[in-house]
Amino acid sequence: MIKTMLELLTAKEMGQADKLAMEGGVAGAVLMENAGRSVADEVSLRFPDASTVAILCGPGNNGGDGFVAARLLVERGYFVQVGFDGDPRKLPPDAAAMAERYSGPVHPLESALLDNADVIVDGLFGAGLSRPVDGKMGALVDAANESGIPIIAIDVPSGVDGTTGSILGTAIRAVSSVTFFRLKPGHLLSPGHLHCGELHLADIGIPDEVLATVKPILYANEPGLWLDRYPWPTQLGHKYLRGHAVVASGPTDATGAARLAARSALRAGAGLVTVASPRNALAVNASHLTAVMLKEADGPQGLTALLSDTRKNAFLMGPGHGVGEETRQMVLAALQAEPAVVLDADALTSFAETPDILFAAIQRRKQAVVMTPHAGEFARLFGDVPGASKVDRTRTAASRSGATVVLKGPDTVIAAPDGYAAIDTNGTSWLATAGSGDAMAGMVVAMLAQGLGGLDAACVAVWMHGQAAKQFGPGLIAEDLPELIPEVLEELEEYQAAR
Repeated sequence: MIKTMLELLTAKEMGQADKLAMEGGVAGAVLMENAGRSVADEVSLRFPDASTVAILCGPGNNGGDGFVAARLLVERGYFVQVGFDGDPRKLPPDAAAMAERYSGPVHPLESALLDNADVIVDGLFGAGLSRPVDGKMGALVDAANESGIPIIAIDVPSGVDGTTGSILGTAIRAVSSVTFFRLKPGHLLSPGHLHCGELHLADIGIPDEVLATVKPILYANEPGLWLDRYPWPTQLGHKYLRGHAVVASGPTDATGAARLAARSALRAGAGLVTVASPRNALAVNASHLTAVMLKEADGPQGLTALLSDTRKNAFLMGPGHGVGEETRQMVLAALQAEPAVVLDADALTSFAETPDILFAAIQRRKQAVVMTPHAGEFARLFGDVPGASKVDRTRTAASRSGATVVLKGPDTVIAAPDGYAAIDTNGTSWLATAGSGDAMAGMVVAMLAQGLGGLDAACVAVWMHGQAAKQFGPGLIAEDLPELIPEVLEELEEYQAAR
């Protein structure tokens, strides 16, 4: 997956980018002509044998894009049915000009427009929609969805909030969405992502230089975001230069999660990995470990002694550890030590009643802390976090805690305390299996051990985790994930060589 346009722009930021382009000398009409052409190109490419195209034009610039697409598709031999309500002369100026250039008939926005259509183009509402799609427009959207006719959306499917990914009333379900300059967060965040179909990003003439003024701090989590800092081993390197990760084991009856995380850490490049085990679990851990080492660390004092060796530079706690006071005390002991720390699962839930104690301990340290909650753990630790989107909530949690927060899910969001954030692009439903989060936590601790900062470590691990699952596909179980990392690393090397 090679993409270079990593910035994600909110609807407000996209409006600013448009404005800056026009102030820089790019005519708005040129931007709209290029946008409409990219939509017409998508129709022509995807449906070369279609006969009739129904184009639904709304009251804003999306409607103008629709009128451009209609004119160009007529020129290419398609029979076009344009729907629009009201007086086209009252559209925004550029859109009104494009409507005037379209010489065909314009029909009311009614479901009859869809009769005999082979393709629908949705140009009703764009990424900046701020009110629910209901009433007559809601009925038209529902009729389009229920028709079974493939729909191509302009910018975002109508009804999807381009900034938050939320559904406002009802929303078009598209087979593809053609957007411009940069993707919007709503293209990647659920549930909006599920309405977009395939995403096609078109260059319409906005210069990249406008980003220096817009200053986006949200990105798509793809290799181009962090590959320049990826910790490849060197010819003169050795295992001690690749870091020493430590993973805390649970008690005798709950040791598997830690071993899974430890194996993931070793596969993901940590030079050495040790399982820190309570005394009563030493035997069961020893019977399963080979390249991963084993050390006793019984309770907070035992962990403090183990982590006093500063060569052990990254530590993971939580998988299978159990919820309670001992876990709390061990987390606090780890946060007083030198290693970078990953907190997952039980290490987070143990602070559900006392989150401020955890956050204060994190904020007192200089070394990175990464927390990797799923939605339930996030809610237990942070409560009802305000925010219009998953990105907002994750950013708030990161700022409040002082840690990099990975809010897992089909649209995993990674946010640092300074507000920089990324949305993952390669999640797969096959990751919904027991232990997959433990494997990912092991990948995070491996990246920290190799010297990456909290945000980079989390972004690399989340991408690697998703890519490994995609390599396997149906039937994936968590134990497969570490064994797929070599294929993912090979793919990453090819990506690096292609740059």
